[in-house]
Amino acid sequence: MDTLSKIDNWGESHPSRSLEILRIVLGLIIFFKGVFFIQNTEEINTMLSNSKLAWGTFMIAHYVAMAHLLGGILITIGLITRIAISFQLPVLLGAIIFVNAQHGFFSMQSELGFSILVFVLLVFFLFYGSGPYSVDHFMEKNKNV
Repeated sequence: MDTLSKIDNWGESHPSRSLEILRIVLGLIIFFKGVFFIQNTEEINTMLSNSKLAWGTFMIAHYVAMAHLLGGILITIGLITRIAISFQLPVLLGAIIFVNAQHGFFSMQSELGFSILVFVLLVFFLFYGSGPYSVDHFMEKNKNV
């Protein structure tokens, strides 16, 4: 736990606006992917039924959509960012392993590279946190008000 505290303290003492913009864009991408999942439920169910996760397509599709919608908003505004990210990681890991890997990395239909990039960014922000331009930081700073 001491290592995580050191990483958190380092992240708080080295703010970067570009990282804040990256967190906001990442949250928006995740949110709009959730909107896409809601609008294309049939397509998502078909994709999941063709994967190795065919046993729970209904539940998985709804979890993914809701996790992306809510998590995308929370990541964008920087509210309970680490918790929101922890709900995204299993979704992205499942997308990488079970869904996108079937198409291959260089396939025209594959989003494997994009899924890996989003996963890496989520892991980064899991350690970095929400940063100084976030609701979390504002609430921490104004705790006594």
